[in-house]
Amino acid sequence: MSADRIPLDLPAVAKLADLADYVTPLALRAVAELGVADHLADGPLPVDQLAERLGVHAPTLLRTLRALAARGVFTEVEPETFGLTPLARPLRAEHPLSLRDAYPLLPADLRAWAFFAETLRTGEPGFPLAHGVDYWSYLAAEPEQSARTDRWMQSVNRLHLRTVLPAYPFARFGTVVDVGGGTGAFLAGLLARNPAMRGVLVDLPHVVEAAPDVLAAADVADRCRIVPGSFFDPLPAGADGYLLKTVLPGFDDEDTVSILRRVRTAMRDDSLLILIEAVLPPGDVFDVAKLFDVHTLVLTGGSHRSPEHMERLLVEAGLRLLRVIPTATLSVLEVSPADPGVSRS
Repeated sequence: MSADRIPLDLPAVAKLADLADYVTPLALRAVAELGVADHLADGPLPVDQLAERLGVHAPTLLRTLRALAARGVFTEVEPETFGLTPLARPLRAEHPLSLRDAYPLLPADLRAWAFFAETLRTGEPGFPLAHGVDYWSYLAAEPEQSARTDRWMQSVNRLHLRTVLPAYPFARFGTVVDVGGGTGAFLAGLLARNPAMRGVLVDLPHVVEAAPDVLAAADVADRCRIVPGSFFDPLPAGADGYLLKTVLPGFDDEDTVSILRRVRTAMRDDSLLILIEAVLPPGDVFDVAKLFDVHTLVLTGGSHRSPEHMERLLVEAGLRLLRVIPTATLSVLEVSPADPGVSRS
């Protein structure tokens, strides 16, 4: 059939153009890092004045803000004068649920995505192809980039604390070991909401360097012990609860089982493991976990998983999935030892 005779589905063409857009996500991340929304907190500003405050090129800022305003992020209240919209307000640093640091523009990640065609061919992550080292080694060797990643996690943790904590009775635990807990932002929020609870934070030495300040800011430093180390090493034993928040998707199945076995070895027979992560729903249902799953593959070769997939890995590690509790953001997976008295090492 001649191309001229094929019905022209303009809405489909427009939708594809929208989905393939480079500009919005990259421009949004750039202006978030600049702090544009902070400077508009007291009201709209002419772009020249805004550019002077930010130390950027005014004509380029104008074009960028117009593009974002067309998507509902910022608004051009009069020619070349911009203000905040409901979408832009959470980009302020002082917003109660600030997402300013949740969308960093990370050149290292973008370079990894440039190798996505090779990832599709081989199933291997693009990050080592772009940088010559794996994702975790890169962060360990790049303190500034590691700190930006930590700030991103601290930002999203504010949202997770509001959505995840009410969904599960964390107060049942006297002591919680947060395995791979970063700088301790989530654990600090958990301890602050549960004054009788004590915590143990485990993560790599270069990561937990910033943890004392995070814990002190939440006024919980006296109830939290910091243990520098890897979750592939022996973990603090005998706690009531163990927590793995958004850790396992960064690893393939083999490493995931190794981590889970370390946790099982540390658990008492009556301990519980709480996994907090995005799980993959079946079929065509949209869930941001399906997007994170591909991004994780590009960076680390890891995987987000369905509850059934996760259950298979837990069984292999000597653990048993008790229930899955969905929330507005992540899901809570409650896990117990499968065989009391048996430790899988």
